[in-house]
Amino acid sequence: MFIDEVNVLIKSGKGGDGLISFRREKHVPLGGPNGGDGGKGGSVIFVADEGKSTLMDLKFQKHVFAKAGGTGKTKNMRGADAENVRVQVPIGTLIYNKDTNEILADLVKHGQETVIAKGGKGGRGNRSFATPRNKAPRIQENGEQAIEFSIHVELKLLADIGIIGFPSVGKSTLITILSNSKPKIADYPFTTIIPNLGVVAPQGKNSFVLADMPGLIEGASSGLGLGIQFLKHIERTRVLIHMVEMSPESLREPYEDYLIINKELEQYDFGLLKRPQIIVASKMDVEGSDERLAEFRKHFDDDTIILGISALTNDNLTELINECIRLLDVTPFFYKKDEVIDDHVEYNFGEEERDIVIQKISSDTYDVRGKLVQRLINRSNLMTEESLAIFLKTLRKAGLDNQLREAGAVNGDTITIFDLELEFVE
Repeated sequence: MFIDEVNVLIKSGKGGDGLISFRREKHVPLGGPNGGDGGKGGSVIFVADEGKSTLMDLKFQKHVFAKAGGTGKTKNMRGADAENVRVQVPIGTLIYNKDTNEILADLVKHGQETVIAKGGKGGRGNRSFATPRNKAPRIQENGEQAIEFSIHVELKLLADIGIIGFPSVGKSTLITILSNSKPKIADYPFTTIIPNLGVVAPQGKNSFVLADMPGLIEGASSGLGLGIQFLKHIERTRVLIHMVEMSPESLREPYEDYLIINKELEQYDFGLLKRPQIIVASKMDVEGSDERLAEFRKHFDDDTIILGISALTNDNLTELINECIRLLDVTPFFYKKDEVIDDHVEYNFGEEERDIVIQKISSDTYDVRGKLVQRLINRSNLMTEESLAIFLKTLRKAGLDNQLREAGAVNGDTITIFDLELEFVE
């Protein structure tokens, strides 16, 4: 089964919590704190694997969750780090944040990997908080929270040359002859229901990858037929072989077919018409094909290369390979619009991305949120006075008091920080 698009929920592992513990052994005075740090949570990592050709495994998995790190242990022992979850996907896989449509990864080489959801760091145990002034701290940190969001995974086949054309013009036959690919072939529309890849390795010359695309029809770019499902697979091809059948038995008009296919490429966009096209007239061994090819050539200037081929007699196949190699040598790679990064990007922080955000919710009440506040809340155990004091001290160092004054807070006003309710004191 060929699956090229899936949606998956991913979640990294939470960092392990630090431990509050004290050494208590007989005849050992002043044992002191010995609570260890928490272990690191597992990350979700996607890896490109040349042995994969479909996203079928993810189709039925639905979610990928990494495990949390272990809690810190006594005797200053660190909690166990959770194992990373490695997800193998085919080369040519694009990974998007489903909510923002941001490209997170583009895996184009075998073994290339990227961390999609990083595991949380472990929290510190009370041994890490020991100082000459506080030799027995009852303070520990919780591990960092897990990252959870949905991704859209999309496979775009990486081929140097894409073969396009109407159904049953000979695309699968051509890739069979030129490479070791063995697609299913028959003389009826939409024989090919998945893209086929084949490697052409001419002796003494550079090899290249061919992909025959399932037959396009008029209206494919707007969802008709099978073509819309596979047009994305030719977005990265550098050269297109545009096959047009010349056999009179087809009862189709070759030049009209040529125009229809190009119109679908244009409407799908992504600069597909900017790619060089090699026009290939197929089935030239059939009687009457020469006359139809001569009529077809009248629509083009003399500089246009049109190769008449026959899979039965192998006519002009060597010339076709040579023309492919010539064009690949001079044609650059093409990129999607949203894959091109501008030289200058202006970024404006949203409210939720600032370290401290203060909102006045009544005449004498102020609510404190923000990126730093959220992180400290997640990592602090506010059940002890020592932890609460460190939490507030950190916020004051970040400028909380000054920001409250600027917002209009005065002595005696109420300050809420998530579930905490405090009094502002000058």
